[in-house]
Amino acid sequence: MNRCFRIAACFILFFTGTLTVFGDIRNSKHNLSISGPGAVKAATETEVCIMCHTPHNSGIEAPLWNRFSSGSSYIPYASSTAVASYGQPTGASKLCLSCHDGTIALGMVRSRSEEISFSGSSTIPPGSTNVSTDLSDDHPVSFTFDAQLFSQKDNLLNPDLLTGAVKLDNNKQLQCTSCHNPHDNQFTKFLVQDNRASSICVTCHDQAGWNGTVHSSSNATWNSLGQDPWPHTDYTTVNDNGCENCHRPHTAGSPARILNESTSEGNCLPCHNGNVSTKDVGAEFNKLSTHPVTASELHDPSEDLINPPRHVECVDCHNPHAADTTDAVPPDAPGSLNLVRGVDSNGSGTPDAAYEYELCFRCHADSTNTGAPLVSRQFNQTNTRVETSLANASYHPVQGAGKNPNSPSLISPYTTSSIIYCTDCHNNNQGPGANGTGPNGPHGSAYSPILERQFVLTDYSSENSSTYALCYKCHSRSSILRNDSFREHKRHIKSKKTSCATCHDPHGVVNTTHLINFNTDYVTPSGSGRLEFVDQGTFKGECFLTCHGADHDPERYP
Repeated sequence: MNRCFRIAACFILFFTGTLTVFGDIRNSKHNLSISGPGAVKAATETEVCIMCHTPHNSGIEAPLWNRFSSGSSYIPYASSTAVASYGQPTGASKLCLSCHDGTIALGMVRSRSEEISFSGSSTIPPGSTNVSTDLSDDHPVSFTFDAQLFSQKDNLLNPDLLTGAVKLDNNKQLQCTSCHNPHDNQFTKFLVQDNRASSICVTCHDQAGWNGTVHSSSNATWNSLGQDPWPHTDYTTVNDNGCENCHRPHTAGSPARILNESTSEGNCLPCHNGNVSTKDVGAEFNKLSTHPVTASELHDPSEDLINPPRHVECVDCHNPHAADTTDAVPPDAPGSLNLVRGVDSNGSGTPDAAYEYELCFRCHADSTNTGAPLVSRQFNQTNTRVETSLANASYHPVQGAGKNPNSPSLISPYTTSSIIYCTDCHNNNQGPGANGTGPNGPHGSAYSPILERQFVLTDYSSENSSTYALCYKCHSRSSILRNDSFREHKRHIKSKKTSCATCHDPHGVVNTTHLINFNTDYVTPSGSGRLEFVDQGTFKGECFLTCHGADHDPERYP
């Protein structure tokens, strides 16, 4: 072992606490001598280790250390959900930054009176290896990872388990060298071990649901169309990229939580646009009615659960650490909604929505500024939690089975005991529920408000199988037109061209049976000033109202 490599062997003790066998640094980009294989290297210097080490007159920062500290003040990583305290770099991280913050010439070393000249840039050129003095977009370093932090953060593993290649320094701090070995590039990027399937990341991070999610198991590859979803890695499958499907540990696009891109959809759509996933979800957001995820913002986990800023992102509905392909039956949430936050039937927040409707209630129930209703109703209500409450006189059976034991129009397999999903109505008009091949879910639709099938809300449209296709999905058109439950159905919707929505409020009504909640654009009080439907038993009732010029004061059925 020559002098240069004896120096390196001593220095590795500082980084890891043990002497390990490492690859030949001469074949790596950390060989900055003229013989180095990288584009950044000295013009004439032949010594391999001199850019970092010297046997004499070394600095006190580390044994045989040959570099100067930049003395820079760094912007540390910050996050609203952080528990650890992030300050200025210390220990080995500070040493790494003497090159990698780009502020000091690579050839500026203690053992030479003059700067060693370089053939190109004298500092690390811009790019992922030049982390600059702004470390807010890099994985945090120089923080204490001990039992106290472990006890405060439920998605971390016990630091006592760090007995393999990933290690803390002697002060129990995580440093650059916890993930990188500057003398050994056998795993590329000077990683301490192969990071396939994020093996380094999961040494410390224990995200609930990760082992079962498709993001940790899928063997899907990029089809070479459009944007490369993994430009910063050498891996070619979703499984192998693991955490790096969405995260980039250095120079991330979004500082908090070090995401690849600055917007939520920017991290999801490079795969979920059909170029890696089998379905193109991205195209759904170009339709007439969408969940508008193209906001230039990211939701934050620390936001108010019930009244967050009024915008929606992919991660509001899907937890990328836990989502899987498990099916479910109403009202249970399917695997695609695993471990997402919601609001329960009582209006209380829950960290793990057990039922699909709890996720929907997060934005479409008690939150403020939900906007005006699409139909002007006798009883206006935009809180879907209240609209579908089991305490109501009538409701579509989202939270539980309905109250009406007599509904002759129901199409099998639906019965009066059935429970349905919100997404049985609000879904992709080209998805499986509409007998199409597009992606499932309420990402976008040709029919507002994100309806799986057409439902014309206004009067004067000719009745046919498509005008009220959403209603006819569950309710037999022939039964409705036979007047099986109401003797005026055919006359109203066929002859008078009255929309189903003019009489019925599909979510539910607090005090009126049969979902009766009149559209006041067409229905006004009767001659006696009453606007009311009075239920008088099975298939019986009377209406007090004026509609289409006819004064019902009352009109009795049957």
